[in-house]
Amino acid sequence: MTARAADRARYDRATAQLDAPVAIVDLEAFDANADDLVRRAGGKPIRVASKSVRCRALLERVLARDGFAGIMSFTLAESLWLARSGFDDVLLAYPSADRKAFTELAGDPKLAAAVTVMVDDPAQLRLIDEARQGGTEVLRVCLELDTSLKLLGGRVRVGARRSPLHSAAQVADLARAVARTPGFRLVGIMAYEGHIAGVGDAVAGRPVRSRAVRLMQAAARKELAQRRADVVRAVRAVAPDLEFVNGGGTGSVQHTAAEDPVTEIAAGSGLYVPRLFDNYTSFSGRPAALFAQPVVRRPGVGVVTVLGGGYPASGAAGPDRLPVPYLPEGLKYDPQEGPGEVQTPLLGSPADDLLIGDKVWFRHAKAGELCERFDVLRLVEGDEVTATVPTYRGEGHTFL
Repeated sequence: MTARAADRARYDRATAQLDAPVAIVDLEAFDANADDLVRRAGGKPIRVASKSVRCRALLERVLARDGFAGIMSFTLAESLWLARSGFDDVLLAYPSADRKAFTELAGDPKLAAAVTVMVDDPAQLRLIDEARQGGTEVLRVCLELDTSLKLLGGRVRVGARRSPLHSAAQVADLARAVARTPGFRLVGIMAYEGHIAGVGDAVAGRPVRSRAVRLMQAAARKELAQRRADVVRAVRAVAPDLEFVNGGGTGSVQHTAAEDPVTEIAAGSGLYVPRLFDNYTSFSGRPAALFAQPVVRRPGVGVVTVLGGGYPASGAAGPDRLPVPYLPEGLKYDPQEGPGEVQTPLLGSPADDLLIGDKVWFRHAKAGELCERFDVLRLVEGDEVTATVPTYRGEGHTFL
Protein backbone atom coordinates (compact mmCIF):
# COMPACT_ATOMS: atom_id res chain seq x y z
CA MET A 1 0.00 0.00 0.00
CA THR A 2 1.37 3.42 -0.95
CA ALA A 3 1.55 6.23 1.59
CA ARG A 4 -1.30 8.01 -0.16
CA ALA A 5 -3.43 4.87 -0.15
CA ALA A 6 -2.74 4.48 3.56
CA ASP A 7 -3.83 8.08 4.15
CA ARG A 8 -7.02 7.46 2.22
CA ALA A 9 -7.77 4.42 4.36
CA ARG A 10 -7.17 6.46 7.53
CA TYR A 11 -9.35 9.35 6.40
CA ASP A 12 -12.15 7.02 5.31
CA ARG A 13 -12.08 5.24 8.68
CA ALA A 14 -11.94 8.50 10.61
CA THR A 15 -14.96 9.93 8.78
CA ALA A 16 -16.92 6.72 8.26
CA GLN A 17 -19.82 8.04 10.35
CA LEU A 18 -19.79 11.47 8.70
CA ASP A 19 -21.61 12.31 5.52
CA ALA A 20 -19.70 14.21 2.85
CA PRO A 21 -19.09 16.99 1.95
CA VAL A 22 -16.64 17.13 4.83
CA ALA A 23 -13.37 18.99 5.41
CA ILE A 24 -10.52 17.67 7.53
CA VAL A 25 -7.15 18.75 8.83
CA ASP A 26 -4.63 15.98 9.47
CA LEU A 27 -3.00 17.20 12.70
CA GLU A 28 0.12 15.08 12.31
CA ALA A 29 0.76 16.65 8.89
CA PHE A 30 -0.20 20.13 10.19
CA ASP A 31 2.28 19.88 13.07
CA ALA A 32 5.02 18.47 10.82
CA ASN A 33 4.55 21.38 8.43
CA ALA A 34 4.77 23.81 11.35
CA ASP A 35 8.05 22.21 12.43
CA ASP A 36 9.42 22.54 8.91
CA LEU A 37 8.55 26.24 8.75
CA VAL A 38 10.33 26.83 12.07
CA ARG A 39 13.38 24.92 10.83
CA ARG A 40 13.55 27.00 7.66
CA ALA A 41 13.08 30.26 9.58
CA GLY A 42 16.39 29.64 11.35
CA GLY A 43 15.44 31.12 14.70
CA LYS A 44 13.39 34.08 13.48
CA PRO A 45 9.75 34.08 14.66
CA ILE A 46 6.98 33.27 12.20
CA ARG A 47 3.93 35.49 12.09
CA VAL A 48 0.96 33.35 11.02
CA ALA A 49 -1.04 34.59 8.01
CA SER A 50 -4.64 34.14 9.17
CA LYS A 51 -6.11 34.24 5.66
CA SER A 52 -4.38 30.93 5.02
CA VAL A 53 -5.85 29.28 8.15
CA ARG A 54 -9.25 30.93 8.87
CA CYS A 55 -9.87 28.85 11.97
CA ARG A 56 -9.32 30.23 15.47
CA ALA A 57 -8.63 26.85 17.03
CA LEU A 58 -5.83 26.12 14.58
CA LEU A 59 -4.39 29.63 14.95
CA GLU A 60 -4.25 29.00 18.71
CA ARG A 61 -2.66 25.59 18.14
CA VAL A 62 0.18 26.86 16.00
CA LEU A 63 0.82 29.97 18.08
CA ALA A 64 1.26 27.75 21.15
CA ARG A 65 4.31 26.20 19.44
CA ASP A 66 7.83 27.55 19.82
CA GLY A 67 8.91 29.59 16.81
CA PHE A 68 5.56 31.28 16.10
CA ALA A 69 4.54 34.73 17.30
CA GLY A 70 1.72 37.01 16.20
CA ILE A 71 -0.90 37.00 13.48
CA MET A 72 -0.96 38.67 10.07
CA SER A 73 -4.66 39.40 9.42
CA PHE A 74 -6.45 40.32 6.20
CA THR A 75 -9.22 42.77 7.17
CA LEU A 76 -9.57 45.32 9.93
CA ALA A 77 -12.85 43.81 11.16
CA GLU A 78 -11.10 40.45 11.46
CA SER A 79 -8.20 42.11 13.29
CA LEU A 80 -10.53 43.59 15.91
CA TRP A 81 -12.36 40.28 16.34
CA LEU A 82 -9.09 38.42 16.83
CA ALA A 83 -7.86 41.02 19.31
CA ARG A 84 -11.10 40.74 21.29
CA SER A 85 -10.64 36.97 21.23
CA GLY A 86 -7.34 37.24 23.07
CA PHE A 87 -4.74 37.51 20.29
CA ASP A 88 -2.55 40.40 21.40
CA ASP A 89 -0.31 40.94 18.36
CA VAL A 90 -2.24 41.35 15.12
CA LEU A 91 -0.67 42.95 12.05
CA LEU A 92 -3.19 43.93 9.37
CA ALA A 93 -1.52 43.04 6.08
CA TYR A 94 -3.59 45.33 3.85
CA PRO A 95 -4.74 48.95 4.00
CA SER A 96 -8.37 49.37 5.06
CA ALA A 97 -11.18 51.79 4.33
CA ASP A 98 -13.42 50.41 7.09
CA ARG A 99 -14.34 53.66 8.85
CA LYS A 100 -16.54 51.98 11.46
CA ALA A 101 -13.72 49.64 12.46
CA PHE A 102 -11.25 52.54 12.64
CA THR A 103 -13.67 54.34 14.98
CA GLU A 104 -13.66 51.29 17.26
CA LEU A 105 -9.90 50.94 17.08
CA ALA A 106 -9.20 54.59 17.90
CA GLY A 107 -11.58 54.50 20.87
CA ASP A 108 -10.36 51.34 22.59
CA PRO A 109 -6.94 51.25 24.29
CA LYS A 110 -6.76 47.43 24.35
CA LEU A 111 -7.52 47.12 20.64
CA ALA A 112 -5.13 49.93 19.77
CA ALA A 113 -2.34 48.17 21.68
CA ALA A 114 -2.97 44.83 19.96
CA VAL A 115 -3.56 45.83 16.32
CA THR A 116 -1.12 47.36 13.84
CA VAL A 117 -2.59 48.84 10.66
CA MET A 118 -1.00 48.95 7.21
CA VAL A 119 -0.32 52.20 5.37
CA ASP A 120 1.34 52.98 2.05
CA ASP A 121 -0.20 56.39 1.23
CA PRO A 122 -0.74 59.60 3.24
CA ALA A 123 -4.37 59.54 2.11
CA GLN A 124 -4.89 56.48 4.28
CA LEU A 125 -3.75 58.43 7.34
CA ARG A 126 -6.29 61.13 6.53
CA LEU A 127 -9.09 58.57 6.12
CA ILE A 128 -8.25 57.08 9.52
CA ASP A 129 -8.20 60.48 11.19
CA GLU A 130 -11.58 61.37 9.66
CA ALA A 131 -12.99 58.10 11.04
CA ARG A 132 -11.80 58.59 14.63
CA GLN A 133 -14.97 60.42 15.80
CA GLY A 134 -13.29 61.53 18.98
CA GLY A 135 -11.17 58.44 19.50
CA THR A 136 -7.79 59.50 20.83
CA GLU A 137 -5.77 56.30 20.94
CA VAL A 138 -2.39 56.36 19.22
CA LEU A 139 -2.57 53.83 16.40
CA ARG A 140 0.27 51.51 15.53
CA VAL A 141 1.33 51.80 11.87
CA CYS A 142 3.29 49.54 9.52
CA LEU A 143 4.56 50.63 6.10
CA GLU A 144 4.47 48.25 3.15
CA LEU A 145 7.31 48.10 0.64
CA ASP A 146 6.64 47.14 -2.97
CA THR A 147 8.84 44.09 -3.56
CA SER A 148 8.33 43.75 -7.32
CA LEU A 149 11.34 43.35 -9.57
CA LYS A 150 11.51 46.13 -12.17
CA LEU A 151 13.57 45.63 -15.30
CA LEU A 152 14.35 47.69 -18.41
CA GLY A 153 13.83 50.97 -16.64
CA GLY A 154 10.53 49.85 -15.15
CA ARG A 155 9.00 48.75 -18.44
CA VAL A 156 8.96 45.15 -17.21
CA ARG A 157 7.53 44.38 -13.78
CA VAL A 158 7.58 41.01 -12.00
CA GLY A 159 5.49 40.78 -8.86
CA ALA A 160 2.14 41.74 -7.39
CA ARG A 161 0.78 45.26 -7.69
CA ARG A 162 0.58 46.17 -4.04
CA SER A 163 2.25 49.17 -2.41
CA PRO A 164 3.30 52.23 -4.47
CA LEU A 165 6.40 52.54 -2.25
CA HIS A 166 9.31 51.03 -4.15
CA SER A 167 12.42 52.98 -3.17
CA ALA A 168 14.04 53.74 0.16
CA ALA A 169 13.39 57.44 -0.40
CA GLN A 170 9.66 56.85 -0.94
CA VAL A 171 9.29 54.74 2.18
CA ALA A 172 11.30 57.21 4.25
CA ASP A 173 9.08 60.07 3.03
CA LEU A 174 5.99 58.29 4.27
CA ALA A 175 7.75 57.41 7.52
CA ARG A 176 8.31 61.13 8.07
CA ALA A 177 4.64 61.82 7.28
CA VAL A 178 3.60 59.32 9.96
CA ALA A 179 6.07 60.78 12.44
CA ARG A 180 4.70 64.31 12.09
CA THR A 181 1.02 63.26 12.21
CA PRO A 182 -0.38 63.16 15.76
CA GLY A 183 -2.16 59.96 16.76
CA PHE A 184 0.11 57.53 14.91
CA ARG A 185 3.26 55.63 15.79
CA LEU A 186 5.40 53.87 13.21
CA VAL A 187 6.33 50.41 14.49
CA GLY A 188 7.06 48.22 11.48
CA ILE A 189 7.85 47.55 7.83
CA MET A 190 6.36 44.75 5.78
CA ALA A 191 7.47 43.42 2.39
CA TYR A 192 5.74 40.38 0.91
CA GLU A 193 7.68 38.92 -2.00
CA GLY A 194 4.88 36.97 -3.65
CA HIS A 195 6.77 36.44 -6.91
CA ILE A 196 9.38 34.54 -4.90
CA ALA A 197 7.31 32.99 -2.12
CA GLY A 198 4.18 32.17 -4.11
CA VAL A 199 5.37 30.95 -7.51
CA GLY A 200 6.47 27.35 -7.94
CA ASP A 201 9.85 26.80 -9.57
CA ALA A 202 9.49 23.11 -10.46
CA VAL A 203 6.30 22.76 -12.48
CA ALA A 204 5.83 19.21 -13.74
CA GLY A 205 6.20 18.91 -17.49
CA ARG A 206 7.43 22.51 -17.93
CA PRO A 207 11.22 22.43 -17.50
CA VAL A 208 11.89 25.59 -19.51
CA ARG A 209 9.37 27.65 -17.56
CA SER A 210 10.65 26.21 -14.29
CA ARG A 211 14.23 27.20 -15.09
CA ALA A 212 13.08 30.69 -16.08
CA VAL A 213 11.25 31.04 -12.77
CA ARG A 214 14.34 29.95 -10.83
CA LEU A 215 16.50 32.49 -12.68
CA MET A 216 13.94 35.23 -12.07
CA GLN A 217 13.65 34.40 -8.39
CA ALA A 218 17.41 34.35 -7.88
CA ALA A 219 17.68 37.82 -9.44
CA ALA A 220 14.68 39.07 -7.47
CA ARG A 221 16.05 37.81 -4.14
CA LYS A 222 19.36 39.55 -4.70
CA GLU A 223 17.78 42.84 -5.75
CA LEU A 224 15.22 42.82 -2.95
CA ALA A 225 17.72 41.97 -0.22
CA GLN A 226 19.77 45.05 -1.06
CA ARG A 227 16.77 47.33 -1.46
CA ARG A 228 15.11 46.08 1.72
CA ALA A 229 18.32 46.76 3.67
CA ASP A 230 18.40 50.30 2.23
CA VAL A 231 14.75 50.84 3.17
CA VAL A 232 15.19 49.63 6.74
CA ARG A 233 18.24 51.82 7.20
CA ALA A 234 16.36 54.89 5.87
CA VAL A 235 13.28 54.27 8.00
CA ARG A 236 15.27 53.61 11.18
CA ALA A 237 16.81 57.04 10.71
CA VAL A 238 13.26 58.40 11.11
CA ALA A 239 11.93 55.83 13.60
CA PRO A 240 14.85 54.33 15.55
CA ASP A 241 12.46 52.37 17.78
CA LEU A 242 11.06 50.35 14.88
CA GLU A 243 9.80 47.08 16.40
CA PHE A 244 9.78 44.69 13.44
CA VAL A 245 10.64 44.14 9.79
CA ASN A 246 8.38 41.48 8.30
CA GLY A 247 9.05 39.57 5.09
CA GLY A 248 8.71 36.27 3.39
CA GLY A 249 6.00 33.75 2.63
CA THR A 250 5.85 29.97 2.71
CA GLY A 251 7.90 29.52 -0.44
CA SER A 252 10.77 31.80 0.58
CA VAL A 253 11.08 31.38 4.35
CA GLN A 254 14.73 30.33 4.47
CA HIS A 255 15.86 32.94 1.94
CA THR A 256 14.12 35.86 3.64
CA ALA A 257 15.22 34.72 7.10
CA ALA A 258 18.84 34.94 5.93
CA GLU A 259 18.53 38.73 5.49
CA ASP A 260 19.87 40.50 8.59
CA PRO A 261 17.38 43.42 8.56
CA VAL A 262 14.39 41.05 8.59
CA THR A 263 13.24 40.33 12.15
CA GLU A 264 10.24 38.06 11.48
CA ILE A 265 8.80 35.88 8.72
CA ALA A 266 5.20 35.70 7.50
CA ALA A 267 3.78 32.30 6.54
CA GLY A 268 0.49 30.45 6.73
CA SER A 269 -0.26 28.37 3.63
CA GLY A 270 2.62 26.07 4.49
CA LEU A 271 0.60 24.73 7.43
CA TYR A 272 -2.09 23.27 5.16
CA VAL A 273 0.13 22.77 2.04
CA PRO A 274 -2.46 23.20 -0.71
CA ARG A 275 -1.74 21.98 -4.25
CA LEU A 276 0.00 25.21 -5.34
CA PHE A 277 2.91 24.22 -3.09
CA ASP A 278 3.61 20.99 -4.95
CA ASN A 279 5.94 22.75 -7.39
CA TYR A 280 8.87 23.95 -5.26
CA THR A 281 12.49 22.85 -5.13
CA SER A 282 13.22 24.64 -1.85
CA PHE A 283 10.88 22.60 0.36
CA SER A 284 8.22 19.91 0.40
CA GLY A 285 5.35 19.67 2.86
CA ARG A 286 2.60 17.23 3.72
CA PRO A 287 -0.95 17.91 2.55
CA ALA A 288 -2.84 18.59 5.77
CA ALA A 289 -6.16 20.11 4.66
CA LEU A 290 -8.48 18.10 2.44
CA PHE A 291 -12.17 17.91 1.63
CA ALA A 292 -14.30 14.97 0.52
CA GLN A 293 -17.28 14.83 -1.81
CA PRO A 294 -19.62 11.82 -1.98
CA VAL A 295 -20.07 9.61 -5.01
CA VAL A 296 -23.71 10.02 -6.07
CA ARG A 297 -23.72 8.56 -9.61
CA ARG A 298 -21.96 5.93 -11.72
CA PRO A 299 -22.73 7.02 -15.30
CA GLY A 300 -20.64 4.32 -16.95
CA VAL A 301 -17.39 2.39 -17.00
CA GLY A 302 -14.51 4.46 -15.67
CA VAL A 303 -16.76 7.33 -14.53
CA VAL A 304 -18.25 8.44 -11.23
CA THR A 305 -20.03 11.65 -10.34
CA VAL A 306 -19.57 13.37 -7.00
CA LEU A 307 -21.75 16.03 -5.45
CA GLY A 308 -20.50 19.60 -5.96
CA GLY A 309 -16.78 20.27 -5.77
CA GLY A 310 -16.51 23.39 -7.90
CA TYR A 311 -14.43 25.38 -5.42
CA PRO A 312 -12.04 27.50 -7.53
CA ALA A 313 -9.34 29.56 -5.84
CA SER A 314 -8.81 33.28 -6.36
CA GLY A 315 -6.31 34.66 -8.85
CA ALA A 316 -6.05 34.64 -12.62
CA ALA A 317 -8.46 31.99 -13.90
CA GLY A 318 -6.83 28.77 -15.07
CA PRO A 319 -6.49 25.06 -14.35
CA ASP A 320 -4.03 25.76 -11.54
CA ARG A 321 -6.85 27.46 -9.58
CA LEU A 322 -8.95 24.31 -9.42
CA PRO A 323 -8.95 21.76 -6.61
CA VAL A 324 -7.53 18.39 -7.62
CA PRO A 325 -8.95 14.90 -7.03
CA TYR A 326 -6.36 13.42 -4.67
CA LEU A 327 -7.61 10.15 -3.20
CA PRO A 328 -8.03 7.59 -4.61
CA GLU A 329 -5.11 8.25 -6.92
CA GLY A 330 -5.70 8.32 -10.65
CA LEU A 331 -8.96 10.27 -10.98
CA LYS A 332 -9.19 13.33 -13.21
CA TYR A 333 -11.78 15.81 -14.38
CA ASP A 334 -13.83 15.42 -17.52
CA PRO A 335 -12.31 18.15 -19.75
CA GLN A 336 -15.80 18.96 -21.06
CA GLU A 337 -17.14 19.77 -17.59
CA GLY A 338 -14.43 20.26 -14.97
CA PRO A 339 -15.48 20.67 -11.33
CA GLY A 340 -19.11 21.73 -11.19
CA GLU A 341 -21.32 23.83 -8.98
CA VAL A 342 -23.57 20.90 -8.03
CA GLN A 343 -21.92 17.84 -9.57
CA THR A 344 -18.50 16.81 -10.83
CA PRO A 345 -17.85 13.81 -13.07
CA LEU A 346 -14.50 12.12 -12.52
CA LEU A 347 -12.74 9.83 -14.97
CA GLY A 348 -10.23 7.04 -14.49
CA SER A 349 -9.97 3.36 -13.68
CA PRO A 350 -10.27 3.94 -9.89
CA ALA A 351 -13.85 5.04 -10.56
CA ASP A 352 -14.85 1.42 -11.12
CA ASP A 353 -13.96 0.54 -7.53
CA LEU A 354 -16.05 3.34 -6.04
CA LEU A 355 -19.58 2.76 -4.78
CA ILE A 356 -22.46 5.16 -4.27
CA GLY A 357 -21.77 6.98 -1.00
CA ASP A 358 -17.99 6.51 -1.07
CA LYS A 359 -15.82 9.56 -0.53
CA VAL A 360 -13.41 11.14 -3.03
CA TRP A 361 -10.81 13.34 -1.35
CA PHE A 362 -9.68 16.63 -2.92
CA ARG A 363 -6.99 19.22 -2.24
CA HIS A 364 -7.80 22.88 -2.71
CA ALA A 365 -5.54 25.00 -4.89
CA LYS A 366 -4.95 27.55 -2.11
CA ALA A 367 -5.06 27.36 1.66
CA GLY A 368 -7.61 29.30 3.71
CA GLU A 369 -10.20 29.78 0.98
CA LEU A 370 -11.39 26.21 1.57
CA CYS A 371 -12.73 27.35 4.94
CA GLU A 372 -15.18 29.69 3.21
CA ARG A 373 -16.97 26.54 1.97
CA PHE A 374 -17.25 24.74 5.31
CA ASP A 375 -18.61 25.64 8.73
CA VAL A 376 -16.38 23.18 10.58
CA LEU A 377 -13.10 21.33 10.21
CA ARG A 378 -12.76 17.78 11.50
CA LEU A 379 -9.37 17.33 13.13
CA VAL A 380 -7.93 13.89 12.40
CA GLU A 381 -5.31 12.11 14.49
CA GLY A 382 -4.39 8.67 13.24
CA ASP A 383 -7.64 7.18 12.03
CA GLU A 384 -9.95 9.11 14.37
CA VAL A 385 -11.63 12.49 14.37
CA THR A 386 -10.56 13.85 17.73
CA ALA A 387 -12.17 17.30 17.52
CA THR A 388 -14.56 19.38 15.48
CA VAL A 389 -13.73 23.09 15.32
CA PRO A 390 -15.50 25.98 13.60
CA THR A 391 -14.00 27.89 10.72
CA TYR A 392 -14.43 31.66 10.50
CA ARG A 393 -17.60 30.95 8.52
CA GLY A 394 -18.78 28.57 11.25
CA GLU A 395 -18.41 31.38 13.79
CA GLY A 396 -20.59 33.61 11.62
CA HIS A 397 -17.81 35.63 9.99
CA THR A 398 -17.15 36.09 6.29
CA PHE A 399 -14.76 39.01 6.37
CA LEU A 400 -14.28 39.16 2.60
